[in-house]
Amino acid sequence: MIIAVAAYMFLTPTPTTTPTSAPTITSATKATTPSSTTKTTTKTAAKGPEKFVLSSVFQNNTKIPVKYTCKGEDISPPLTWEGQPEGVVSYVLIVDDPDAPRGTFTHWVLYNIPGSLTSLPENVPKKSVTDYGLQGRNSFGRIGYGGPCPPPGKPHRYIFKLYALDVKLNLEAGATKKQVLEAMEGHIISQTTLIGLYGRS
Repeated sequence: MIIAVAAYMFLTPTPTTTPTSAPTITSATKATTPSSTTKTTTKTAAKGPEKFVLSSVFQNNTKIPVKYTCKGEDISPPLTWEGQPEGVVSYVLIVDDPDAPRGTFTHWVLYNIPGSLTSLPENVPKKSVTDYGLQGRNSFGRIGYGGPCPPPGKPHRYIFKLYALDVKLNLEAGATKKQVLEAMEGHIISQTTLIGLYGRS
């Protein structure tokens, strides 16, 4: 009988190996899940819309050719844009000189540009209604484009801002910049900027 009890005590420790392996399997499963989630998030973040870009015959932050200033032909430069977002109904173009002596000077206000367009030609006619949209009144007090004409001194910046809208503005031709900005509030899908420089000695 003593031999039987000893044999029983010798065999009983064997099941104690089971709890050791169970946590190892569970731990490995938890470690795999976050790693897989991180990879998915990274791929999604990498995707995005094409960049909305405005360009012309001059590069960003470079000199505007004299042809498009008051010392030249005073005509509007050609403009092209790409990467426009989906759902565009119309565009608005505003050109400002923030370095003018008496505060920001507006050189061009063009709105209700058809959403199907991706460019404007050189020399958009200086009239209220054009094939490229309606034109507003600039700070010269005239309709259409008015070229850079700063006083002698340090070059000024001329900021061409193109706004993509989800509506067509309910405005008549000849509106002011303020009226256009108010009308398009809450309807801007995206915007892009091109800066030209011009100065006179």
